[in-house]
Amino acid sequence: MDHLPVFLTLRDRSVLVVGAGESAARKARLLRRAGARIHIVAPQANAELSALARQGAVTLHLRPFEPADLRDRAAVWAATGRPAVDETVAAAARARALPVNVVDRPDLSNFIMPAIIDRNPIIVAVSSGGAAPVLARRIRAQLERTLPARLGHLARFAGRFRSAAKASLPAGLPRLRFWEGVFDGPIAAAVLAGEEAQASERMLLAVNRNAPSGQRPEGIVHLVGAGPGDPDLLTLRALHLLQTADVIVHDRLIGPDILDYARRDAKRIYVGKAAGKPSLAQADINALLLRHAEAGQRVVRLKGGDPFVFGRGGEEMNYLRQRGITVEVVPGITAALGCAAAAGVPLTQRGVSSAVTFVTGHGRAGEPDVDWSALASPSHTLVIYMAAGRARSVAARLIEHGLAGTTPAAIIENGTRPEQQVWTGCLGTLRDQRPRLGADGPALIVVGQVAARAQSAIAVAAPFAQAG
Repeated sequence: MDHLPVFLTLRDRSVLVVGAGESAARKARLLRRAGARIHIVAPQANAELSALARQGAVTLHLRPFEPADLRDRAAVWAATGRPAVDETVAAAARARALPVNVVDRPDLSNFIMPAIIDRNPIIVAVSSGGAAPVLARRIRAQLERTLPARLGHLARFAGRFRSAAKASLPAGLPRLRFWEGVFDGPIAAAVLAGEEAQASERMLLAVNRNAPSGQRPEGIVHLVGAGPGDPDLLTLRALHLLQTADVIVHDRLIGPDILDYARRDAKRIYVGKAAGKPSLAQADINALLLRHAEAGQRVVRLKGGDPFVFGRGGEEMNYLRQRGITVEVVPGITAALGCAAAAGVPLTQRGVSSAVTFVTGHGRAGEPDVDWSALASPSHTLVIYMAAGRARSVAARLIEHGLAGTTPAAIIENGTRPEQQVWTGCLGTLRDQRPRLGADGPALIVVGQVAARAQSAIAVAAPFAQAG
């Protein structure tokens, strides 16, 4: 994050705008809405600013900028469009440790102006850090279409009942649950529809109904699939739960890009497992989920891929439900589907592969307990999870049970992520010379004729080649 978003209070404070053209007029319009006392310095002013000066809305100083103009200002805008003048203003403001913005010159500014959505008191700011202001404005336009016009009315309505809710409901989860119910339910809908009298009646009933009863709020655990790594592949349900969770218990393969979508004040607990490294036992993870749910919290158990595909989601669900905890399962795009698509591998294809099987490379005692003969079919696609460390033994088993060593194979590491890499070759070279893989990146193996489609043609029986 190159800039920290903040909201500056300027009501009844003196600010300076240097320049009196269209850019300066735009800043003046915005500053008027913020309630600032605006002083404009320029040798001449355009018609709009001259009219505002006659109305007493701004104070106009028709002369060149002087450093003394910075005295007692809360913030400064340089909007002359003349590099020499704007640079002088910026240098003088920085020398006085004043916030200064130079229009279209982020290199001279110590704060930048975002694209703004105003639903006062709800304010949404969108910024590209000065890199692409037109893009920021396009994003603002998209958000404008999704936010209700009466959103500000809803915020003010809630503000009128804050004291009543605070007096009736204990701090923490009970009060949080109350407000979530208000904003997600018929009360908010009535306000947004302009029916505030009806909403007020419902709000009073809700406050009284949710008065302390001595009962702890009911907790819930959501087993959420985060997909193979690309945050754009999160489902809408997963995104919603991340933004409303009290606690997020996440695996090693959940990247920071996905956790960035979580509620900022949610507690985050890492329980990642890595082969050959110390990690939290499954029994301890189960107990952790139970403890937070019994405390009345909304828990998101965030897993890479899909929670029911080699994710131990079934074990956690059974454990929690046997102890009376409500569990919701939110499927995700499993790694086989996401990574194969990202590498251009169709897992089934007419005339090439009529079936696909997902197998884990790890069993309870190490090697997976599977029927290798059934898997060794030339018209079958085999996707092996968590197999990077067992690539040789898996390939040897398949060849031993009848699959040709020339069968195409591919390894996809960090699939769907910017650092994705794909290696292509055949089963024989996978058995004899495992390709170099990253130490930490998740990887899966695809075996079958469709693996030949992985980004580049395979040189059969040749050493593995990096394809992308």
